[in-house]
Amino acid sequence: MTCDVRHNLSIVKERLAARNLFPGTSGNLGIRNDDNTLLVTTSGVDKYITNNQSFVHVSATGEPLEELKPSLETQLHVEIFKRTKARTSIHIHTVSNNVISEIYGDCGSIEFRHQELIKAFGLWQEDDVLRIPIIENPSDINQLAHLLVPHIQSDYGIVLIRNHGVNVWGRTSTEALKLFEAAEFLFEYQLQLNAARHYIKGEM
Repeated sequence: MTCDVRHNLSIVKERLAARNLFPGTSGNLGIRNDDNTLLVTTSGVDKYITNNQSFVHVSATGEPLEELKPSLETQLHVEIFKRTKARTSIHIHTVSNNVISEIYGDCGSIEFRHQELIKAFGLWQEDDVLRIPIIENPSDINQLAHLLVPHIQSDYGIVLIRNHGVNVWGRTSTEALKLFEAAEFLFEYQLQLNAARHYIKGEM
């Protein structure tokens, strides 16, 4: 494992921490090393600080290679890295992505069209549609990983977990952050649009 990998993961964590996106120690991150081992955030630690307890070196299957406990959702990162060329995986809980996942959960997905920010996902044509899958949230992490696997179809992507945040991955840390930020904008936009429509309907 190189210092560059730890540095890159620190940058991702600190950028997300600056937006207060780790409430109650929630959320976790993973990055792939050149030898296919992973560096992931440590379970239950304060992610608003960075020290020698912040990250755990784990095997390609998620087994810890040092005396620290990796995040429970490490298995989600493992499945993503096993099936793609992604190098960074982000799992974050926000109010917006949790509410969106509950509102549209029964539909199994949420779609965005005619929105500028879907270009972040490589969708540039006028009629392109961004479809973000929404999977259920069983308490067993292996069952959750099993539900995630069918939606890991590209080296970059996004999946909502019902009332359990979002998983975003990319070929670089920059790409993963870009996709996460674009998705959060879209989620917040949709919630405000829904509220405005409800208000207007009530006024009529």
